[in-house]
Amino acid sequence: MTSKHFLPLTLFLSFLLVGSVQAQQKPIEQRVEDLLKQMTLEEKVGQLNQYSGKAVTGPVSEVKTNLINDIKSGWVGSMLNVKGVKDTREIQSVALQSRLKIPLLFSLDVIHGYKTVFPIPLAEAASWDLEAIRLSSHIAAKEAAAAGIHWTFAPMVDISRDPRWGRVMEGAGEDTYLGSLIGAARVKGFQGEKLGATDAVMACAKHFAAYGAAQGGRDYNTVDMSLQTLHETFLPPFKAAVDAGVATFMNSFNTLNGIPATGNSYLQRDILKGKWDYKGFVVSDWGSIGEMIAHGFAKDNAEAALKAITAGSDMDMESRAYKQALVKLVKEGKVKEELVDDAVRRILYKKFEMGLFDDPYRFSDLKREQKVLNDPQHRLIARDVAQKSIVLLKNENNVLPLNKKAKTISVIGPLAKAKRDLDGSWTVAPDTTLTVSLFEGIRQKVDKKTNVLYAKGCDVQGNSLTGFEEAVRTAQQADVVVLAVGETWDLSGEAKSRTNIDLPGVQQELFTALKATGKPIVVVMMAGRPLVFDQIADNAPAILYAWWLGSEAGNAIANVLFGDYNPSGKLPMTFPRNVGQIPLSYNYYNTGRPVLNENNIIYRSAYIDAPNTPKYAFGYGLSYTTFGYSDLNISKPQMSANEKLEVSFTLTNTGKVAGEEVVQLYLHDKVASLARPLKELKDFRKVMLKPGEKKTITFTIDKEKLSFFNNELQWVAEPGEFKVMLGTASNDIKLEGNFTLL
Repeated sequence: MTSKHFLPLTLFLSFLLVGSVQAQQKPIEQRVEDLLKQMTLEEKVGQLNQYSGKAVTGPVSEVKTNLINDIKSGWVGSMLNVKGVKDTREIQSVALQSRLKIPLLFSLDVIHGYKTVFPIPLAEAASWDLEAIRLSSHIAAKEAAAAGIHWTFAPMVDISRDPRWGRVMEGAGEDTYLGSLIGAARVKGFQGEKLGATDAVMACAKHFAAYGAAQGGRDYNTVDMSLQTLHETFLPPFKAAVDAGVATFMNSFNTLNGIPATGNSYLQRDILKGKWDYKGFVVSDWGSIGEMIAHGFAKDNAEAALKAITAGSDMDMESRAYKQALVKLVKEGKVKEELVDDAVRRILYKKFEMGLFDDPYRFSDLKREQKVLNDPQHRLIARDVAQKSIVLLKNENNVLPLNKKAKTISVIGPLAKAKRDLDGSWTVAPDTTLTVSLFEGIRQKVDKKTNVLYAKGCDVQGNSLTGFEEAVRTAQQADVVVLAVGETWDLSGEAKSRTNIDLPGVQQELFTALKATGKPIVVVMMAGRPLVFDQIADNAPAILYAWWLGSEAGNAIANVLFGDYNPSGKLPMTFPRNVGQIPLSYNYYNTGRPVLNENNIIYRSAYIDAPNTPKYAFGYGLSYTTFGYSDLNISKPQMSANEKLEVSFTLTNTGKVAGEEVVQLYLHDKVASLARPLKELKDFRKVMLKPGEKKTITFTIDKEKLSFFNNELQWVAEPGEFKVMLGTASNDIKLEGNFTLL
């Protein structure tokens, strides 16, 4: 090449570089508008489509060919279920062959970990440790982002009071206040310091809205409730997610008061994008736009597309309604192109914010993927979060902690050596070689001279008793028996609703057989939801509720069993005595005929065959130490709406070992324009104390903590008397006082 050709080429390349830098320096809003002006209607609609990528890579097929062609033609805005640097880079390169070279968003259900599996979200909620929950979500995001993922469909912030609903395992339980704080912590964990960082992914608040109130606890079922209940109980966690900066929302499968959430303008236009001024975008749940036909709300895909885009659903996941109908609907004047532009604008903004236009492969670095996915610190963090999630339900005569130098320990039960089950539902790619079983955790923890025996006893499901004899014989040889029972991973989760939440199979009968040996038994319960297990609850000397704890489950449980970690978990959901009590939550309302005495229930709001009270209450959880509450002080007896008051008391570790207490503050508005719950959690503090140590704990009460949605959906704090309660659980109040709002 001659010098006379070289100089113009250099100038040309410099011009391109300068132009690119100048484009990057423009505000994102301007870059979005510049791109939007270049897009055809078909290219706009293309950005609103999301398809599953399970058939994209691998052998050539008609499905794969059609999808590849759609991506090249600009008919796809996002892919889900494509993961790993190799595959995401390959598919992104196809998108960059489209006319405008708009990159794809890669999404995945990263619910509680990517390679490193953390406890299920309901278990983490039991930690009441917001920093641990944030960190768990951040490690999950870091690993997912290193594997080419831009966007996770989490957190689920649905409030639910019905453990029959299998998806309780994905959420934070029954309480609006706790659920709101946990939802915000997860959003901040997933999204890190800022979107576009290579250790963060876009979060998605789901399912909007009230999915957790499905009738009968049956997945995808109808929801019917007052607007006051909707605003007071079910919407606040979503608003907390908005305030935390959540990038996206997902609407829900259910109808709400007769209208499918996917086509619900009140939820998506009036509240989310209107009152809350939300700037992110809304994605449908899998096929939920098309499912409005089955709901009887739309006659065909075209009408479903019309109602969804009108209501504010920006991206169509897997129903193909937008692809099939939206261009025609706009051309026929049935849908204003401004609605399409608004949806596209929101999606493009996130792609720019993620830095994908500047570097479409910024999340596709093989070296980073290998380094991050093999970071040993992640497992240490997973172990810490797991042990914080365990709830000690019972510990008669201080059976726990166990002695590491015991002569013989028998580990018995269908889940004693389980691995896949410990990872729980909603795992990305479960690798059981990475999961530590309970048996392994115990064997690694005890003295080398301790003999650790094993017997399965029975399966989780089924009626066979053939393993009982071996289990009894194994128990008879031991100083102590650790019995691992519960659910398999596929008994809780999406589409796993159950009418009977008793401990499955003959596991309680196995406990009875082992109890007859006279050996002390420590029951480790592993499940994705609250279960009913009265026989064990009443007769076992010690019970740990260990949920599904993920990769480090066995080590975490062993740490608690042998006292290397003092359990501090508290239940985020009420455990019923039987399904007949459901729905059941701590913050119930009084009636005109409340039960004042359990021995006198005639013509009272009561059951004649069981108490009203739960088996284990919300906020309940024991420790290896004890705590004393004393010296309650309310800073003033009255406060005006623009004032604050302080509630303080002394917390003392009255036991012999260091431990953490979750101090819970509840309030009750005694007389209001609407009847109010007898208790509402309004604050909490997790406090570590050494033996004999004392600390003064102070809570601040302001107008916000005293407010509620009245019958006109106004957020108000009404004058009157309030009761303040401090305790170790919702049913174990240690200190009470009163004050008046003027």
